[in-house]
This record gives sequence, C-alpha cells and structure tokens, in this order.
Amino acid sequence: MDLIRTAVVVVLIIGLGTGVEVGAIQYNFYEKSCPQLENIVRTALVPIFLTDPTTPAALLRLMFHDCQVQGCDASILVDPVEENLSSEMASRKNFGIRKRGLISMLKSLVEAACPEQVSCADILILAAREAVAISEGPHIKVPLGRRDSSIAPSYELADALIPPAAAGVDDMLRIFAGKGMTIEESVAIMGAHTLGITHCLNILNRLYEQEGDQHQRMEPKFEALLRSICPKVSSTSNSSFVLNDPTTLVFDNHYYKNAMGGRGVLRIDAEMVSDPRTAPIAQHFATDRDDFFLAFSTAFVKLSTSGVLTGDQGVIRKRCNVVD
Repeated sequence: MDLIRTAVVVVLIIGLGTGVEVGAIQYNFYEKSCPQLENIVRTALVPIFLTDPTTPAALLRLMFHDCQVQGCDASILVDPVEENLSSEMASRKNFGIRKRGLISMLKSLVEAACPEQVSCADILILAAREAVAISEGPHIKVPLGRRDSSIAPSYELADALIPPAAAGVDDMLRIFAGKGMTIEESVAIMGAHTLGITHCLNILNRLYEQEGDQHQRMEPKFEALLRSICPKVSSTSNSSFVLNDPTTLVFDNHYYKNAMGGRGVLRIDAEMVSDPRTAPIAQHFATDRDDFFLAFSTAFVKLSTSGVLTGDQGVIRKRCNVVD
C-alpha cells in the first residue's frame, strides 16, 4: 500500500496553486476570462442541494458516466435530434441518470457573466466537485480548460464503455489503470458509491442467479433485506432501489465498512474486500477516512483529466444539450 505517497501527491496538487498545468489544462485557466466561475457554480448549487439532498449523488454519477465515454467532454448532456435518435443517453447503462438539466442551468448563469468562455465539460466537473464537498467529502482542487465534444456519441459506444453493474475487480482495475490510477486510487474512486442508490434492476442477477459463489456472499440478514426490496419477479424493478449505505447522503467511508461486513450491494463491493490486491486497501479505508479522502482526491483529478479535449480540439457549446 502506498498511502503515504498518495498523500504527498494530493498535498502537491492542492498546494500547486495557479499556473500549474495537468496536460493542456490548468488550475488558473479562467483566471482572466471568467474569474468568478467557481463562485457562480457553488452559489447556484448550494440552495439546490439543500432543497433536494439527492442531487449530489446524481451529479457525481453524471460526471462518472460522461467521463467513461471518450473522456469528460459533456457528451452525455446532448439531447437526441431527429436525424440521430440513438444518443448516448439512450444507452441502457445510463438508466437512472438525472440532473442533466441542472448543468444547462449553471451554463446559462455562467454565460451571462462570461459569454462563450466556459465549456459545459468544465461546469460538469465543478458541479461534481461541489457535490462531494457539500456532502462532507474532501474539497478537491481541479484543473480546468476542457472543451466540449462537437458530436454526440451513439448509445452503442456508451454501452461498450460504461462498466456494467456486474463488473468485478479485474474490470475495475483495468478501466482505472487506463486512466492512470494506481490500485489504491482505483479502490478509492469506487468510494463514490457512498452516495446515492442502486436500482434493483442492477442487482437482480447477483441476488438470484449467482447463488453459492463465495465471492458474492452477503451477510444473510442483508441479503434477505435486499431480496424483500428487490423480488425476482416484479413490475417495479426499474423504479425500485436500495441505499448504497446507511449514510447515503453523506460522503464518508461507510461504503468500505459495509463491504467489509458483507453488506456491499454490487458485485464489485463484495469482490473488492476479498481480492488480495484490493482487500487490504479497502480495509484501511474502512478505518481511516482521511486516507480515503486523500486517495479519492487524486483519483478524482485523474478521472476528470483523462482523455479530455483541449486547445483546438472540441468546441465551447453555447447550450449544453445541443451540438452547435
């Protein structure tokens, strides 16, 4: 485990201040063109978070699903048009995605202050960053300067690139290693599951079709609870859901505590605490919230900067839901 090195990296990232680049993006990217950007986003989101406390989880998931498909380029925000009805949002893996319109609202506020300067992609990253912070998670400093995609990827591409609900440790490590993450950071980024819910549709296979698999074993009372909420045959499996952990509105390390106790909802939650590559890290995060926060912060930055469009690539959309 290399948590000391991870902590040092985070301290360096947070302490770099302005003028430092991560690839072609910078921590002070909008210093002259839109210096009030972060304050606009934060001020607009606070009352929304207070009114609907499920919003942070929705925004964090929205960012994850956007960044998994060709990098963080706001492509998930594009609405289908008549000649291309198979938009990214048509993917079955984007079932339950919410709050896309909230990014468009933030964009309109930013446009009023800084016309045609700030990408929807950067606004989405800032919104996800605020979602973590408002939920009592770490305050993450993120570099900016992303550009928006000029095309809307098909649902087939989203189907292929967004990890399935049945993904295991091998899948998780492969995906996040491709984004430059260490094993520690890969385990840490999974801690985003501490916020929000999981739809029954995504765990029916685990509950009823993989019985006896030692890696899938749950604490018996917890398994019984999930089965009572998510019956094998139900007309409401698309809308029924279970909480990811008991403190679902708070960004904390209870996700790891639950997984260690056999109360992980998804397959990855169970495998991560039994696989020798990841189990010691998950166990450490279950007992040390601060180290989890440090590793999650570096992982968040790596995810948000992997494969992004910059410079002459992409565009800055005037409206987030339309490719100009």
